[in-house]
Amino acid sequence: MLNHLFVQNYALIDELEIDFSDGMTIITGETGAGKSILIGALSLILGQRADTSVLQNKTQKCIVEGSFDVENYGVKDFFETHDLDYEPITAIRREVNSEGRSRAFINDTPVTLAQLKELGEKLVDIHSQHETLSLNNAQYQLSVVDAFALQQKEVESFKKEYLQFSEIEKKLAELKEQENQSKSDLDYFQFQFDELDKADLYENEQQKLEQELEALENAEEIKANLLSTVSALSQGESNLLNQLIEINHQISKISDYFPKLLELEQRLFSAKIELEDVSSELEKLQEQTEFDPQKAEQINDRLNLIYSLQQKHHVQTIEQLLKVKEELSLKLQGISNLDEEIEQLQKELKAQIEKLSIFAQQISANRKTAVPKIEKKVNSVLQQLGMPSAQFLVEQNVSDHFLLTGKDNIRFLFSANKGTQPKETSKVASGGELSRLMLSIKSLVAKLVRQPTIIFDEIDAGVSGEIADKVGIIIRQLAEEMQVISITHLPQIASKGEHHLLVYKETVNGSTKTLLKQLTGAERISEIAKMLSGEKLTNAAVENAKELLKI
Repeated sequence: MLNHLFVQNYALIDELEIDFSDGMTIITGETGAGKSILIGALSLILGQRADTSVLQNKTQKCIVEGSFDVENYGVKDFFETHDLDYEPITAIRREVNSEGRSRAFINDTPVTLAQLKELGEKLVDIHSQHETLSLNNAQYQLSVVDAFALQQKEVESFKKEYLQFSEIEKKLAELKEQENQSKSDLDYFQFQFDELDKADLYENEQQKLEQELEALENAEEIKANLLSTVSALSQGESNLLNQLIEINHQISKISDYFPKLLELEQRLFSAKIELEDVSSELEKLQEQTEFDPQKAEQINDRLNLIYSLQQKHHVQTIEQLLKVKEELSLKLQGISNLDEEIEQLQKELKAQIEKLSIFAQQISANRKTAVPKIEKKVNSVLQQLGMPSAQFLVEQNVSDHFLLTGKDNIRFLFSANKGTQPKETSKVASGGELSRLMLSIKSLVAKLVRQPTIIFDEIDAGVSGEIADKVGIIIRQLAEEMQVISITHLPQIASKGEHHLLVYKETVNGSTKTLLKQLTGAERISEIAKMLSGEKLTNAAVENAKELLKI
């Protein structure tokens, strides 16, 4: 239930605070005074989109905040689902800055516009004269039938199962398409894999082969240089090793009486041994180095195979080729697994279809049971609203395939006059008649869904006199079970309210502002009398107002 509304810098409203009570609250005022501006401001905290056009002062932000008593309306699940702090008196705030950007908060926690809208739909139902258009909406018609059938939860459960069914169906179609494509690619993938597998590549092979080939191609130069090096080290009379031996001999002769040379003598001896070892290794390498044309050809052939595979697969290294081979292996494995996946999904789809069929059958049966009750109750309310010859019918047709909410297509048919065949509501011309039909349906559904607050924004359009009085009675009866706020221009409806708010405009310093005040006693009599006779009050209008208010 809406307890309090604060509005700042919205349209013609500079700053406004309103306390709301349970029961029926009436809002009246002259045309253009800003009655519907209040609904626009409230709509902001219910999730409606906003832009800078709502700002009265473009240099300041717009703020709308409402407090709602949510304790007894089963909304705790919403707070748990979205990880929000639950408070029995919940505060909802919306801010719109000068650039049109907005922020929303629930109990001071930032939320998305979608979350705000989801909670708003659970708390307030705003019914305007333009909402008769929803009578033509198939989804709305279906929701009305389900409300009467008391199976909203069952339908929500069906939706979840249907979405799962759709997901399985979509995935199965994708796999079948993938299977068709994969089977055409199978031979190609297999050939590529076999070619790489046969090549028997290993990491760093290319680098080793290229080094080995380079050595073979330069064998003569390598052999000549090695031979020259070995000769300089250990062959000939003045080779390096002989010179080192002589140096070592000279040092050893004086080391006995010059001890500082002992360490150097040892280091020279070690250098001699190391050079002898190096010379031996170089000699072996020199003897082993020979140009082998057959070996070079083999390496060239192997490298050409590697280069060819790299060019074919648009890579530059053997490691990348090995990765390509792994990917091909996974593709081949995936193709072989597709049949199993498809078979499994087909089983899941069959089971889901069986589940949905049973579910849809029960939902359809519940709707079929509810239809006569809807027709009877709506027609009864229409009679109370001065339409004794009206006929309201609900047509139910079962589809051959699953829909999001079952297998039913629902159509509302309506005729306001005797002897006229009921037609789809979209083909009924009279706005006043449709308003009364919508009010009849809304008043019945509201009791079933137990929404905290319903707001009627000039629902009385197109009616007057005795009919207006009957509309007021219906709204007043509805207020016995929920909070009702009704914006009206009819005194017959205004008089039915338990609380009365007046919206009016004032011009201060050249600026027009929308203001609001609570009417009591004589003020209320005067306001309703003005609604009866205009600005010039007459005694008859005052007396009539008192009679309407039962004073």
